[in-house]
Amino acid sequence: MKALVYKGPGNKVWTDKPKPELQKPTDAIIRISKTTICGTDLHILKGDVPEVVDGRILGHEGVGIVEAVGNGVQQFHVGDRVLISCITSCGKCESCKKGMYSHCEDGGWILGHLIDGTQAEYVRIPYADNSLYPLPAGVDEEALVMLSDILPTGFEIGVLKGNVQPGSTVAIVGAGPVGLAALLTAQFFSPAEIIMIDLDDNRLEVARKFGATQTVNSADGKAAEQVLGLTNQQGVDVAIEAVGISPTFAICQDIVKAGGHIANVGVHGKSVELHLEKLWTHNITLTTGLVDTNSTPMLLKTVTSGKLEPNKLITHRFDLADVLKAYEVFGNAAKENALKVILSQG
Repeated sequence: MKALVYKGPGNKVWTDKPKPELQKPTDAIIRISKTTICGTDLHILKGDVPEVVDGRILGHEGVGIVEAVGNGVQQFHVGDRVLISCITSCGKCESCKKGMYSHCEDGGWILGHLIDGTQAEYVRIPYADNSLYPLPAGVDEEALVMLSDILPTGFEIGVLKGNVQPGSTVAIVGAGPVGLAALLTAQFFSPAEIIMIDLDDNRLEVARKFGATQTVNSADGKAAEQVLGLTNQQGVDVAIEAVGISPTFAICQDIVKAGGHIANVGVHGKSVELHLEKLWTHNITLTTGLVDTNSTPMLLKTVTSGKLEPNKLITHRFDLADVLKAYEVFGNAAKENALKVILSQG
């Protein structure tokens, strides 16, 4: 089969790899129909995730068709159309019993990380009964790809951990796909204000269309001043960091109000400064996290009903074989006006 293979920092190739086979009774083999590229994949290519080894097939999102199942799989059968979760869950360990699937003792985020991933013609999914979801009939597959990772990530790690409440003021730093996913799902809780902060005017315009009440371009280095001006110098109840670099984390610290929350969603490849000399008296809550995907069933219902339309995030479409071109577009998002790209296999 063909697959997108990591060859060390800065290097990737579309090449032949052996088709995956069942290794355990709880495995399933999925023929990929649609997949996508995540900002985390770009972090991997920068060398920010050293656990990813040379030869690894990248990708952790997608939908597809069940090609084969182990004799221990009970919920899925050959020919079923399924959503692949970015998180693999055994369902039995201590972490899984707490609903903290990201820390599964034999799973968690392993696809495209510790085992081969979804940017390929086929992928092996361990613990298939707990790591796949049946696709509802008639629902747009492209929209459902957004449920593999970015929607539950923005919702669980940004909105829920940030404790967004009715009437609260929320700032989201980073209007990329995950930041926009947080924007879409924050509206479940009717915050009074959602301020989107980014360097890219195109993405800020998209954010307005998606429900942001205010936008701030941070290119001049004065984003915190602008946000404080918009909030009568009070700051925001919830600051969601959705980039993963020092300047954006600093903005969150500068704009969070006393008693507020900073919810870090971004993937950080380098250290950042935490200014406790300023924040120790502020009664703030700082949360981090890797998505557990325990919200996926709920989000799947909201997409199926039409209450949530994540297909709005899709800006570009490619054949799976054109994945290198797709990476070029996604990696130059500002120039290409790119949000999420869809890679399809006929």
